[in-house]
Amino acid sequence: MSEIINRVANSSMVTIDLETYYTTGERVVFDLEPFLFQGLVIKERDYRESFKNLDWSLYADKLVAITCSTDAIIPKWAYMLAMVNLQPVAKEVIIGSIDDLEKHLISGALNALDLAYVEDRPVVIKGCGKLSIPDYAYGEIVKKVMPIAKSVMFGEPCSTVPVFKRPRSKIV
Repeated sequence: MSEIINRVANSSMVTIDLETYYTTGERVVFDLEPFLFQGLVIKERDYRESFKNLDWSLYADKLVAITCSTDAIIPKWAYMLAMVNLQPVAKEVIIGSIDDLEKHLISGALNALDLAYVEDRPVVIKGCGKLSIPDYAYGEIVKKVMPIAKSVMFGEPCSTVPVFKRPRSKIV
């Protein structure tokens, strides 16, 4: 009987697991709605006063999305003032939705990647995992590896779906 050879383990294939780049931490929304006068507008004096009395330590080491859950017209400075107060205590703060926060976090992680190790190699973007990785992240990683990888696949190394293959250059 012949020996079983693990061709996947012996290949030059590189697996990228996006869960590795997932920023851990509690995600919270800082909603401006409670600070609106009659649920409609920001009154600057009241807004600033309410911020002075707020316990900002509740947001310590959290990932915060500043938004307004109502359809009020909020001046830009109101979001900025919330940012000024949250920035010193929170782990990360953005102005936008929780989805915007997820995109910001994964973009930061992926932009910091040095992908030289995938050059001219087949790459598998891991598809299964314990965390919910936003679809946006898959698009971003494909954009980053496509120009340098030999091929890009999705799934697990033992069962992949081809996504991209660099055309062979013709020898003249």
